[in-house]
Amino acid sequence: MLTNQVVVITGGAGLLGREFVKAVTAQNATAVMADMDTARAEAAAEGILNCDVQHLDITSKDSVSRLIETLHLKYGRVDAVVNSAYPRNKNYGRHFFDVDYDDFCHNMNLNLGGYFLVSQIFAEYFVRQGYGNIVNIASIYGVSAPKFEIYEGTKMTMPVEYSVIKSGLIHLTKYMAAYLKGKNIRVNSISPGGILDGQPEPFLEKYAENCLNKGMLDKTDISGTLVYLLSGMSRYVNGHNIVVDDGFSL
Repeated sequence: MLTNQVVVITGGAGLLGREFVKAVTAQNATAVMADMDTARAEAAAEGILNCDVQHLDITSKDSVSRLIETLHLKYGRVDAVVNSAYPRNKNYGRHFFDVDYDDFCHNMNLNLGGYFLVSQIFAEYFVRQGYGNIVNIASIYGVSAPKFEIYEGTKMTMPVEYSVIKSGLIHLTKYMAAYLKGKNIRVNSISPGGILDGQPEPFLEKYAENCLNKGMLDKTDISGTLVYLLSGMSRYVNGHNIVVDDGFSL
């Protein structure tokens, strides 16, 4: 479905990023695993055909521009960028009343600001190229308020920064799609439900009670939606947020 495409995946060495790389290469695309930690990326890319590891700091204009220049010289084009990086500082994830104002602003700048920067610079390149595709990885907690009761009895919470970042990202997606009208550039987002990553059993049980069939998703459960948005099958899907959450947000 993606034969000969060149697809950049930011945060490509992360939990979802690695699966996205595998998914697009399985569809005969070249995946660019763009990550701050190139050593981790090289390890994650081992054994994956058509995977190109590149350094990328999504908060640096020079870094994003260098990546595009490198890929254009190497491949002659970039077909799509998937924003799945999630940079944050060491204080990220505290409970609401414990979040410091400076940390809140810093995490907003790192994450939502980074998504904006990558999207802006790639969109400029796509305009010159004559086409392009941007897919942002948002979240169900950018769509609806957190269900705080599922965190009771655990040390976990839903970080306020996460909800604000992901809701802002969904609207940024719609804004860019509308702004780029007539440019042959599509911008969409995917809002996954919770992804299994070693969470405690009490949380998993409460989470599953709010779902329809499975509960927490495996990291592979998002890949089909991504491939669809990158493919010609979604040619006229633009400015939308696709929720993949086993009914959690109903």
